[in-house]
Amino acid sequence: MIFNFRIVSDEVDNFKREIKIDADATFLDLKNAICNSVSYDKNQMSSFFMCDRNWEKEKEITYEDMGSDSDQDVWLMEDTVLSDLIEDEGQKLLYVFDYMTDRAFFIEMKELIPGKNLKDPVCTLSLGHAPAQIVDIDEFDAKVDAKATAAVSSIDDLDADFYGESDFNPDEFDEEGFDELNFND
Repeated sequence: MIFNFRIVSDEVDNFKREIKIDADATFLDLKNAICNSVSYDKNQMSSFFMCDRNWEKEKEITYEDMGSDSDQDVWLMEDTVLSDLIEDEGQKLLYVFDYMTDRAFFIEMKELIPGKNLKDPVCTLSLGHAPAQIVDIDEFDAKVDAKATAAVSSIDDLDADFYGESDFNPDEFDEEGFDELNFND
């Protein structure tokens, strides 16, 4: 069986990769195929996260065991077969490639092709340039702050347009309607 994964980034609009890989391959094989398709260093710490429909992280599949003291199972990329955790089309995953800034690719299993096998993963679609694998933390923080400021500004603009601040006329309210509500009860 072959899995066809679509990979996108929230940092680069025109970035897209599609990778076909055998269902019996490991998450490490998928990681290496992704890194090859975007020219990333394969030795950087990274993790896959199985996600729910809303991209909320659930189970982590990590590159290395960091010696966690928790009671949770540790899933290692090199030991975990894709088909052990991925069963259906539409399965969502995150591939966190930069731990310092929690930057990730969004991955969806788009197609399951039964009855076929694939010796090596293949990148079947490559559009756009991938974001830088590692960014300076100060530069990243500055971009996040700039986006937050822009978002607040656009919300303020929306409020002004939505509520019509410049055209507000208090005489338009029906005073009798307010009296009937009797807020003092």
